Amino acid sequence: MNDYAGQHEVISENMTSQITTELARYVQELKQERKSHFHDGRKAQQHIETCWKQLESSKRRFERDCKEADRAQQYFEKMDADINVTKADVEKARQQAQLRQQMAEDSKAEYSSTLQKFNHEQHEHYHTHIPDIFQKIQEMEERRIVRIGESMKTFAEVDRQVVPIIGKCLDEITRAAESISQKDDSQLVIEAFKSGFEPPGDVDFEDFTQPIKRAVSESSLSNSKDGKPESRFSSKSKGKLWPFIKKNKSPKQQKEPLSHRFNEFMTSKPKIHCFRSLKRGLSLKLGAGPEDFSNLPPEQRRKKLQQKVDELNKDIQKEMDQRDALTKMKDVYIKNPQMGDAASVDHKLAELGQNLEKLRSEAQKFEGWLAEVEGRLPVRSEQTRRQSGACEPQNTLTVNHCAQDRESSPDGSYTEEPSQENEMKAPATDFDDEFDDEEPLPTIGTCKALYTFEGQNEGTISVTEGETLYVIEEDKGDGWTRIRRNEDEEGYVPTSYVEVFLEKNAKGAMTYI
Repeated sequence: MNDYAGQHEVISENMTSQITTELARYVQELKQERKSHFHDGRKAQQHIETCWKQLESSKRRFERDCKEADRAQQYFEKMDADINVTKADVEKARQQAQLRQQMAEDSKAEYSSTLQKFNHEQHEHYHTHIPDIFQKIQEMEERRIVRIGESMKTFAEVDRQVVPIIGKCLDEITRAAESISQKDDSQLVIEAFKSGFEPPGDVDFEDFTQPIKRAVSESSLSNSKDGKPESRFSSKSKGKLWPFIKKNKSPKQQKEPLSHRFNEFMTSKPKIHCFRSLKRGLSLKLGAGPEDFSNLPPEQRRKKLQQKVDELNKDIQKEMDQRDALTKMKDVYIKNPQMGDAASVDHKLAELGQNLEKLRSEAQKFEGWLAEVEGRLPVRSEQTRRQSGACEPQNTLTVNHCAQDRESSPDGSYTEEPSQENEMKAPATDFDDEFDDEEPLPTIGTCKALYTFEGQNEGTISVTEGETLYVIEEDKGDGWTRIRRNEDEEGYVPTSYVEVFLEKNAKGAMTYI
C-alpha cells in the first residue's frame, strides 16, 4: 500500500513539474499577448473615430462657408440693384462676396481631401487592421489548444510510466490478502490480551452451626487483609473474570483509589498549563502590536490592559488551586505511605511555584501599565492634586487640563477608582459632588478631514473627506486626536487624517497636520 501511494505521489510531482508549472507560465504569457491584441484593437477603433470626427468637422465647415457665400452674393446683388447706394458700398459688397466664395471653395477642397482620407482609413480599418488583430487572436487561441493537447499527452506518458509498478503493487496486495490466516491472527490477539488468571477452585462448605472460628477458604476470591472475605463476584473481580457482564454506570461504581486519581493527574498534561504555553498564547493574542497596547486610543488601551490583567489573575488562581491540591495530596501520602510516594509530588510543586512567580510578574507588569493609563500611579496622583487645586474658572487653559485629566473614556464618562480616593485622602465635600455630572469638554479648535476614516473600533468616530469638526482634545503623542461632530457624536480619529486649527488661547495657537 505504501508503494502504491508512493507511485501516485510520483505522478503528482511529475504533473506539477512538467505540466502545472509550465501551463501557469504559459497562461501568463497568453494573458499578456491577449492584452496587447485588445490594446491594438482599441487603438485602431479610436483612430477611425478620430478620422470620422475630422470628416464631420470639415463637412460642417464647408456647409457653413457655402451658406455664408450665398448670403454675401445675395447682398451684393441687392446693393448693386439699389440706385441709392454709393459705388464704394457696392464695391465693398462685391469684394466680400468674392472672399466668401473663395472660402467656400477652400472648404470644399478641404472637405474633399478629408473625405478621401477617411474612406482610405476606413477601408484599411475594416479590411486590414481589424482582420489582422482577429487573426492574431485566433492564432493565439490555436496555440493554446495545441498546448493543452500536449499537456494531456504528457499526463498520459507520466501515468503510463508508473502503470507497471502500480500493477505489481496491486498483485502484491492481492497475494497479501489471499495469505491472511484468520486463525493465526486470532491466536495473536489472544496471546496479546490474555489475562493469565487461574480459574478459582471449589468453594468449601462453611458450617455455621459450629461455634468455632472458621478459617477462610484458600479457594475463595478474597484479597482482604483483615480476614473478611469479599464476595465471589465482587465488582473488582467481576470486571476481570466476567467481561460479558454489563457494567454499572452508577456514580458509586466510578470511585477509584486516590493513587489512581493522582496518577491520572500527573499524566494529564492539558490540565496543568505551563508558562511556556501561556506565554505563547499571550503572544498570539497580542499579535504584532506593542505589548502595552500603546498603539490604541486611551479607552481601548485601558480595556485591553484590564482584560489582560483579569486573564492573568484567573491563571494565577488556577495555579494556586492546583498547588493546594498537590499539597493536600502530599500530606495524605506522608500520613499513608502505602497510597503513594510523597517525594513524587515535589517536582510538580516546584514547577507550579515557578509558574506562579512568572505569572505574578506578568500580572504586576500589566497592572503597572493599567495604573499609568488610569492615573493611579503616585506621580500621576500628585500631579492630579496640583492640577485639581489649580483649577479655576478664570483660567481657560487650566480648566482644559483638568477636564482632560478627569476624562478617561471616549464617551465622556468618568469613573473614579477607589485607589485614587485612598491616595488622594481628600474628604468628600459638596464641592467634589459638583463634578459628578461632568460637563462636555470645551472645544479648543477646529479640524478639517483630509481623508475619509471609517471608525469601526470602540471609541473612534467616522469622518468624511472635507468635513469640518470641533477639536476637544489634541494628540497626546499616541497618534489620535479627539473630535466632536455634535453633542451626541464624538470620538478619536488618527491625527494624520485631519488638519487641526487650534484657537489662539489653546496652547500657542499652533496650526499643524
